[in-house]
Amino acid sequence: MKFTSTKKTVVVREYHLDIGMVQVFDNYMVANFDEGATVTLERAYQIIGISEIHFRDQDFGYISLRKNSYAIDPTIYNYLRGLDNLKAFAIVSKKEIDMHNFKIEKLFYKKSMEFFIEFDNALAWVKKKLKNGKGKDKG
Repeated sequence: MKFTSTKKTVVVREYHLDIGMVQVFDNYMVANFDEGATVTLERAYQIIGISEIHFRDQDFGYISLRKNSYAIDPTIYNYLRGLDNLKAFAIVSKKEIDMHNFKIEKLFYKKSMEFFIEFDNALAWVKKKLKNGKGKDKG
């Protein structure tokens, strides 16, 4: 199972939260949450805060690596929808249950969100969305 890219990328900052790790890159962030964690609205605010620190004045993408099984409060997507500069939301997993969950999550999020099996494909999509989204909201 390959989750990391073979291309050389520089991690701008790494955050170790009580539910897992968030890595920030130049125009996207990657989250990898722990097995059995619960992503609550309070914890989502931590991640939103990280995005505001690093991407306050620029568009960015978010990649969720679903290596582990964890729960997500679906009301989080109501708040994520309000982040105008979040232009691409990608989920990476090889698990069938995550594909089913993605379909439900997408109903809540209602913006540009895609599911991928390979990290490199997710990253390429995020970068393409950011490049194409300059100055207009595509979703």
